[in-house]
Amino acid sequence: MTRLILVVSAVLALTACNTVKGVGQDIQKGGQVIEGAAKK
Repeated sequence: MTRLILVVSAVLALTACNTVKGVGQDIQKGGQVIEGAAKK
């Protein structure tokens, strides 16, 4: 459960960027974080 909270927090922090390009990059990074957590 703690990992889930950390992943959600990371995704929210990463998606805080205001530019379209930055949002795309942040979403990609958030997906990588979620994928990494799912593998554990």
